[in-house]
Amino acid sequence: MQTDDLPPKLAAPARRALLAAGYTRLAQLTSVREAELRTLHGMGPKALEQLRAALAAQGLSFAAAPSNQQGENPAPSDA
Repeated sequence: MQTDDLPPKLAAPARRALLAAGYTRLAQLTSVREAELRTLHGMGPKALEQLRAALAAQGLSFAAAPSNQQGENPAPSDA
């Protein structure tokens, strides 16, 4: 009996990684950046593509990467 709504053909290591991180619903992934998911052990490019496609089928997507306002890798100043 499946206790989540993750894609049924998602590889077991990726499913285990998501479940261990507390993600049991596809919609939960809309609050997570793809780069964060890549850091989970067992989460490979194929699994990310499956998740991306499953989200897109529902009109959803991973959280957007933060904009480069105030901090993340600011451009060097020539002062």
